[in-house]
Amino acid sequence: MLRNKSLSRWGFILTSIFIVSLILWNTYTFFNQLKENERTKMEIWAVAHKELAQATLAQNLLDQDNNLIDFALTIIQSNSTTPMILHTLKEDIYSGKNIDEDILKNEKARNKKIKQFVSEYDPLEVKHKDQVLAVIYYGNSPIITKIKFYPVALILIIFLFILAVYLFYRTSKSAEQNRLWAGMAKETAHQIGTPLSSLIGWTEILKTENINQDYVQEIEKDIQRLETITDRFSKIGSVPKLERCDLVSETKSTFHYLKNRTSKLIEFQLNIPESPIFVDMNPQLFSWTLENLVKNGIDAMRGKGKITISIEQNTKHAFVRITDTGKGFTKSEARKIFVPGYTTKKRGWGLGLSLAKRIIEEYHRGKIHVLKSAPNQGTTMEIMLKIDS
Repeated sequence: MLRNKSLSRWGFILTSIFIVSLILWNTYTFFNQLKENERTKMEIWAVAHKELAQATLAQNLLDQDNNLIDFALTIIQSNSTTPMILHTLKEDIYSGKNIDEDILKNEKARNKKIKQFVSEYDPLEVKHKDQVLAVIYYGNSPIITKIKFYPVALILIIFLFILAVYLFYRTSKSAEQNRLWAGMAKETAHQIGTPLSSLIGWTEILKTENINQDYVQEIEKDIQRLETITDRFSKIGSVPKLERCDLVSETKSTFHYLKNRTSKLIEFQLNIPESPIFVDMNPQLFSWTLENLVKNGIDAMRGKGKITISIEQNTKHAFVRITDTGKGFTKSEARKIFVPGYTTKKRGWGLGLSLAKRIIEEYHRGKIHVLKSAPNQGTTMEIMLKIDS
């Protein structure tokens, strides 16, 4: 099914590129044909001018072949679109058609226009018995001037089209991945829920038995932990409810939970302000994000080192920073660590940081990124949340 969708998508992309390329090629061919027609038209015009010049040189032809002269004049007068400059060499006179008179009168402007015409078409010479009588300089008609920019516009359209298709494909793929992760999260929550309900029932039975109640309390703590995990996974599949919470208090609570359940080889340090900082958050998902970042730091330190959690703020935002003394990232690795499935560990699914990014940026409308990192110099991750004033 997925393979068929992928083939259909690529088939659509390739077909679209083929069609647009065909349009571009036809436009290019049409443009060249127009230029060739323009050249042919001007050659006919030059022939007509030659006939008229010959008639002028031989005055007796004016009486003998008036029809030919009238025809030549008709052809010359029919040019109503192509701009041109006629240089009559004997009298050194410049005349023009479909061109501003001010350009003809101004030598500098006229030479500039002639240079432009020469770049577009080779000049045509009007000859009589191998003697050049005049030179015709001509350029593109207004319609060709407009059309010549059309291929550029079409290339831009092709580029924008390909970009749109790429973004569509990327968004579609991302949405498909998101649905997959959300489905996995909900299914995990559902699968945990069944044995969890059974464990709660067994705990109630144990309370009535003659056993050490400290054991029961520890079991209840683990059950509460499983309930929290289940709640977290169930919220991944839907938009969670945010509430006004004290960021300092929630961070402190998570910090102590992690410290009490982590090896003594890990030194923990907490730098937080005494006054509360209120933000809109979901406590369970925020705590999960902190846990993922701290656990990644512990893995990077290979079970021995220092974890520091600090909170700072400005007038609009609060910043939670998690620093470890682990192996750090290269710049290329730092750009990819939030990509689903990417991991630098030998064992791991590469989902922790991608989930953290989704929780902070999609659900909490905040930002999460690598603040600083370097190989063998540790890493500092930063979470930015908007303060609820």
